[in-house]
Amino acid sequence: MKKTFEVIGLISLICFSFLYTEKITTVIKENDEILNEIEVIAEQYKIEPINAIINNNDVIPGISGQEIDIKKSYRKMKKINSFNSNLLVYKEIKPEISINKMYDKYIVSGNPQKKEVSLLFLVEENDYIDEIVNILNQYSISSTFYTDGNWFEDNNEKIITLINEGFLIGNLGYNYKYNVSGISWMNTIVTKIGKQNHTYCYTETDNQEILDICKNNQSYTINPSIITNVNPLIEIKKDLKNGSIITLKINKTTLEQLPLIIEYINSKDLEIVNLEELLNEKLVF
Repeated sequence: MKKTFEVIGLISLICFSFLYTEKITTVIKENDEILNEIEVIAEQYKIEPINAIINNNDVIPGISGQEIDIKKSYRKMKKINSFNSNLLVYKEIKPEISINKMYDKYIVSGNPQKKEVSLLFLVEENDYIDEIVNILNQYSISSTFYTDGNWFEDNNEKIITLINEGFLIGNLGYNYKYNVSGISWMNTIVTKIGKQNHTYCYTETDNQEILDICKNNQSYTINPSIITNVNPLIEIKKDLKNGSIITLKINKTTLEQLPLIIEYINSKDLEIVNLEELLNEKLVF
């Protein structure tokens, strides 16, 4: 019986010590000027995330938010024993609705709150491709080249060169038709050899068959917001806005107008990025 009371007494003492220590720690923190200052500004520095926008089968990416990581910020500042806004540590707040792995919708635009657009080049033959790449490199622009399966097979070295130069490769299937074996083979080359994070299908119309095949192969399906035909520059000027995904055919007209297109987009304070960057939902300052 005596031993039992001793054990109970010891446990009680330990519990009291723990609670006392925790209370003391809480009191100290409550009176810590550094911690208090971090907590005061935490709410005003918080940026709420923006959910992806879904409209029937169409989707537009969201944008992550961010907030101050109070514990990590406090630890860093405590080392110098003073508040310093340069030492604030932030953590991401992901949107509740995201395009991450949303392969069953058409991506029709980047988020309009980001001042970015993306150029897609449809590759069907070799004419003018090198000249177009040279122009993009002169302006330090990364874009996305969509290639037909037949062209892809016959131009492996050029594909690798494009990847090495920082361009993305999209998948047009074979003659704009997708089948399981073709899309799987091209995607494997792009992701394993090219180290591309995501793969991309393409359509200019609602096509459930394309959407299903691409979804089953974990590819995003892009339905561009601007499809240029006869006069790319005029067509882009007419419809350009934040988040635009712009399709350009590789031909003489595109080659001649590309510098003017780039300069016009830049004049609108828009940055030209590849699809990977346009669809990235991380908050960028």
